[in-house]
Amino acid sequence: MSTTPKSLYRDEGIVLRTHKLGEADRIVTVLTRRHGKVRAVAKGVRRTKSKFGARLEPFSHVDLQLYTGRTLDIVSQAESIRSYGSVIAADYPAYTAGTAVLETADRLTAEEKEPSLRLFLLVVGALRALAERTHPSGLVLDAFLLRAMSVAGWEPALGDCARCGVTGPHRHFSVPAGGTVCPGCRPTGSAMPNPVTIGHLEALLSGDWDTAEASENPQRREGSGLVAALLQWHLERGLRSLPLVDRSDVAPRREAGLLSEA
Repeated sequence: MSTTPKSLYRDEGIVLRTHKLGEADRIVTVLTRRHGKVRAVAKGVRRTKSKFGARLEPFSHVDLQLYTGRTLDIVSQAESIRSYGSVIAADYPAYTAGTAVLETADRLTAEEKEPSLRLFLLVVGALRALAERTHPSGLVLDAFLLRAMSVAGWEPALGDCARCGVTGPHRHFSVPAGGTVCPGCRPTGSAMPNPVTIGHLEALLSGDWDTAEASENPQRREGSGLVAALLQWHLERGLRSLPLVDRSDVAPRREAGLLSEA
């Protein structure tokens, strides 16, 4: 089948995952800036002489030229913008958090070629923060998950009641309801997280890193549990990568005097 000029397009994207196709090809799943999630065939990239195989690995930020195909597009060119893979993989907490970022982005973009610029920018920002060790990896991941849920239309209620909207703060938290709930709307089985934990989640959602990094480990752990429960509820099943996340780098950094870096 011959191609026409209209079938050729160019975009930048983050490689979310790959898998083998035949003896020499690879299918790459890429979250692009303008075309949403794209699945494309990279022909011959598993051969040792491939010019762009190494550029099409997970965590890579790439500039791509593709041809539109019947079922899968075809990668004709790939230029590296920045490869986060080796830097992130060198730090286990960052690697496990980054893997969860990529899986979340993949799961939140069920429809292919539906543009989601905000999610693309969130993924790029999260990978950059993990690679540059800007903040503890566990906090970067939780901030990403909260903001990604917001982009998907599932922003948790952390102040007003998730059901009736009455002004908070409220003491109870319901995952099925979508966040904090007032006494009148509180479902049976609602949790009662520490109010400091809710403030911690608000800081992560809004980008208040001074407050987020000043939090203590109990609030971070409790907050991570609430974030994971919310995401699993909305996705209807959990992420495979989330239980593997290493949060050993979440100790408060105040003693090191590094809060000014936030």
